[in-house]
Amino acid sequence: MAGSSWAEGVSNETVANGSSELGLEADFQYSLFPVIYSIVFVLGLVENLVALYLLSCRVKHVSHSYVYMINLALADILFVCVLPFKIHYHLNQNNWLFGDMACRVTGTLYYINICLSIAFFTCICVDRYIAVLHPFTYIQIKVGHYVGVVTVLWVLALSVTVPLILGGPLHNSGVRNTVACFENFTTTSWTSRMAPYNILALVFGFVIPFSIILISYPLIAKRISRIKRSFRKRKALSTIYLILVICTLCFLPYHLTHLLYFLMRIQVIQNESFTNLIYKLRRVTLALVSFNCCLNPLLYYFTSSDKQWHFNFRLRFRSKTVFTISDQKFGESSYVYKLHQRHGNKNPRDGINRST
Repeated sequence: MAGSSWAEGVSNETVANGSSELGLEADFQYSLFPVIYSIVFVLGLVENLVALYLLSCRVKHVSHSYVYMINLALADILFVCVLPFKIHYHLNQNNWLFGDMACRVTGTLYYINICLSIAFFTCICVDRYIAVLHPFTYIQIKVGHYVGVVTVLWVLALSVTVPLILGGPLHNSGVRNTVACFENFTTTSWTSRMAPYNILALVFGFVIPFSIILISYPLIAKRISRIKRSFRKRKALSTIYLILVICTLCFLPYHLTHLLYFLMRIQVIQNESFTNLIYKLRRVTLALVSFNCCLNPLLYYFTSSDKQWHFNFRLRFRSKTVFTISDQKFGESSYVYKLHQRHGNKNPRDGINRST
């Protein structure tokens, strides 16, 4: 999973000067994190609460795949709820004052968002791939399948979270007599217990999900480009581009710098100037990855086909009659309808409904 930095808290060891042993300093982080996290907390909390309300209560004719959207919003809300603790931590120059248990809970919830966000993005990608390239298979998928996938993802995330919370202290001595939370562990810890966690996390949380996303979405975009409906085509392509932007801007830099950071911690990378650069870049990408909570609600907006979402504060009006399947997000309804026409079916059924 994507929470590769979870491994930083596995060790119960404390270290007097974990970062200072390598001469790693990034004083800008004491202002960078509070500013970025404050913005993300306000925007992310408001946007995701509104998105969760609209997705679960207001939007009608919701497709089964919205199960992924709702759970993505829930994961984002959990993430922003721990940001006030992180803001206080960095304002006090990385000095944790809330005790060991609070460190365990907030630290694991912080990284569970990274884990679940990329997992739900991958699920949405696979769902869109099936919907556009295999529409007849897609209309046979039931809501229970989506619930099952979501349940498995939450269980896997909790199976990592619970052992970390119950397994021992996750705080240790930092620089300048501070108490560090989820960082500043020894090289021995990185090379022994943390190495397997980080390798698995990088493979299943970075290589595999990003490969699926980068391979699937160009295929989806190519198929969508054949659809003649200009509005649906623009909305579908906008959704694809938005997901790629979120992944490229927020998640890709984080995982790349964490890979370098891991190699640095196990002393594969030992150049002093390069290690300082890696440490600084990792602080920046840790702040940058949190912005996905603010960008995800835009995804809910673009992928919704319901008028109550797009014109929630305007007078509702009737649209022209169209043919649509249970999910209109990427305009696959046009493709299914064309297939029916090609086979001489003048009255398409099997999941295709007439709506106004």
